[in-house]
Amino acid sequence: MEGIGSDRAAETSPVAQWKSDFSRAFQYYLDRSTPHTLQRWLGTLVVAMIYILRVYYVQGFYVVSYGLGIYVLNLLIGFFSPKVDPELEPLDGPSLPTKGADEFKPFVRRLPEFKFWYSITKAFVIAFIMTFISVLDVPVFWPILLCYWFVLFVLTMKRQILHMIKYKYVPFDIGKQRYTGKK
Repeated sequence: MEGIGSDRAAETSPVAQWKSDFSRAFQYYLDRSTPHTLQRWLGTLVVAMIYILRVYYVQGFYVVSYGLGIYVLNLLIGFFSPKVDPELEPLDGPSLPTKGADEFKPFVRRLPEFKFWYSITKAFVIAFIMTFISVLDVPVFWPILLCYWFVLFVLTMKRQILHMIKYKYVPFDIGKQRYTGKK
């Protein structure tokens, strides 16, 4: 009875140990990349360009690209939406100001920037890997998918922008007043 727990910890399989080490190292580099916003997004742009070049070179995988576009649109909606939507949830605490006299409350996103970046990068990497699976290369007329995606994008962003105007919030730091220390 004494050694039951201690023997199990010592008998870790090499695969489990490798997975644990890899997970720890991956999280370490993710944590180190957090303050480097511009470099992270430039890296994602490079990954996206590699994916686009792959799809262009292969002349296929348009359904995979369409699915990727829908997923990115969904992430974009979460990135532009407030954490607490005044239309859907009763307000228990701080809310978005709706009148000019309301106290300023900072905009808190439903999907933080780091998670947004990580999800988009992971989606492009997975979509790139999917371009090597020939079963997923479904023959479709890609201009129809592209037109449908643009219609979805315009309608969704129109609704989101109207929501921003109605509840008077801006999800960007552009144009917001910045306070500096004493001079």
